[in-house]
Amino acid sequence: MDALHSGLTQIVLEGGDLDGIAAEVARVLDVGVLFTSSDGRERAAAIGEDLREQLSVHTLVDHTGRVRVERIGADGARIGDGEVRLLRVAAGGVDLARLVCVRPGAPISSDDVHALERAAAVAALLITRQEAVTAVENKYQGDFLRDLFLRRAGDGEYVAEHAETFGWDLSRPVVVLVAELDEALPGGEADSRAMRRLWQERFSAAWRQVSRSVDERVPCVDFSSEVVTLLPVDPDAEESMPGQALVARVAAAVTGDRGGGRRPFSVGVSRIATTLDDLPGAYAQARRAVDVGRRIHGGRSTTFFDQLGVHRLIALIPDPEELRAFTRDVLGPLAEATTEAADLRVTLQVLLDTNFNVAEAARLQFFHYNTMRYRVSKLERLLGPLSSDPHLRLDVAVALRVLEIID
Repeated sequence: MDALHSGLTQIVLEGGDLDGIAAEVARVLDVGVLFTSSDGRERAAAIGEDLREQLSVHTLVDHTGRVRVERIGADGARIGDGEVRLLRVAAGGVDLARLVCVRPGAPISSDDVHALERAAAVAALLITRQEAVTAVENKYQGDFLRDLFLRRAGDGEYVAEHAETFGWDLSRPVVVLVAELDEALPGGEADSRAMRRLWQERFSAAWRQVSRSVDERVPCVDFSSEVVTLLPVDPDAEESMPGQALVARVAAAVTGDRGGGRRPFSVGVSRIATTLDDLPGAYAQARRAVDVGRRIHGGRSTTFFDQLGVHRLIALIPDPEELRAFTRDVLGPLAEATTEAADLRVTLQVLLDTNFNVAEAARLQFFHYNTMRYRVSKLERLLGPLSSDPHLRLDVAVALRVLEIID
């Protein structure tokens, strides 16, 4: 115990980090040690591959490498003849991290737990200091990136030099990614301002960690209500939307298996920005993509700007009442929120998708041909000559798209 205390004190006095604390605990207690975020993302470690494999075999690690801290109870968890212990790293009643200790072949004694508690307290002091520094850095980084999006950051040479001080590379093609937490808390809990801020901090930390795993020079900044990341992409890659595979991989890494109390989120992705002058427009595209994508698909959506189609234009109309008036004028009773209206709108959309091929629409909806003919007649009585008037069909198609956004 005294040896560990002396070692930890020396690490703190010399300005050490979590990796140093983990290494000292592992050396003195002869265990494997992981420091993770409160939801299990690894922050520092001193643990061999054999112990990592045991954690994986006992399903204590998910496919993204996140430690399933929610599966390690107050009394620890068994791994063969050994044991895993989890300690909360906290300061001022705020969760900062988790200390995970792994001992193969033998249980962890009460004396070891006391030593780990001391290590957790030292780690809390160190993390608090680091987070104070990080908060200042994030503010400056956020202010700089906002200025860049507002075209007031200065000339290209100054921007490049300033970005370099943050360790960023802005000289390559990127897509701007905007990620926002969805509104509802798990279980429908009330979302207080303090709780919202706590979840946002965890969310932004997860994005920074995953972004750094892609490239240390990737800008990733918390804008209070959203996280903005500039992911490097290859414009010549054979993808329908450049960066699609990378975005999917990064979003999946942040999502994990949704364990550890993580919250759902939505993502919007811009077109490629090849120069600094392209970044403001790309940010606006990503903002619109996440907003419209959530309205169309609900939460937990990833939407690329190039997927929006006509929704891009609809989203430019600021007055929702004007949009509702348009749908009522074009769709009449089909714009109502009734089961019958919704059913007829589905049939109408299928008819539009098949260019009013009644036989094909009947097959897709599993209707008899005569049933579909009756529905076509009913729709034309309500809306007009849909089968013969292409301009009317266009208005109806747009009105259906509007309903996807305003409903």
